Amino acid sequence: MSGLIKSSLARKFVMALSGLFLVFFLLQHFTINITSVVAPDTFNSWSHFMGYNPVVQYILQPVLIAGVIIHFIMGFILEIQNRNARGVSYVKYKGSANAPWVSRNMIYSGLVVLAFLGLHMYDFWVHEMSYKYVQGLAEDPTRYHEETVVKFEPFWRTVIYVVSFALLALHLWHGFASSFQSMGVNNKYTAAIKTFTKIFSVVIPIGFAIIAIYHHLNPITH
Repeated sequence: MSGLIKSSLARKFVMALSGLFLVFFLLQHFTINITSVVAPDTFNSWSHFMGYNPVVQYILQPVLIAGVIIHFIMGFILEIQNRNARGVSYVKYKGSANAPWVSRNMIYSGLVVLAFLGLHMYDFWVHEMSYKYVQGLAEDPTRYHEETVVKFEPFWRTVIYVVSFALLALHLWHGFASSFQSMGVNNKYTAAIKTFTKIFSVVIPIGFAIIAIYHHLNPITH
């Protein structure tokens, strides 16, 4: 039993650590993407750097992919472990008698976020790999802004992105704060950390949604 407990704690720690890593990436991703609205030339410059810098491409990118895989695998394992430990699922929500709805449904919001990541990878990463390695096209530091705007021209794709960001907000609302708890952070800064994570969980997904809607409403015309 001692070994099982330690193993469970280790899984929670790994999931929390990978989650915090992905939150850091999310912030970095948002910082770059918001420039597509306020400074297209800056967006092109930063995107070109990220797309051709060898450290980013051959070290940081594989680390990011590994972080995503580890986080979701740990999430599935812990969900199965928790369900087996409970024996039965909650019949209905009874206020404080059960965990909050967001907490009890992290697996579902996580699955939607994972599906969204698949669409996002297809829209941008697969396109980038095709541009550079399949089609073998020459470097064009000015292409990124137009390519991004074009992706949001279809109404259905914009809706999917906005809904996915809403579910990402729900996932972060519980998961971000819980990551610190799982890593043993419990001191005088705990309340401030919790407040920060709640604000982050709302502001960043809304910011991403605004970017998608803005580009949908402002298509590039030739």
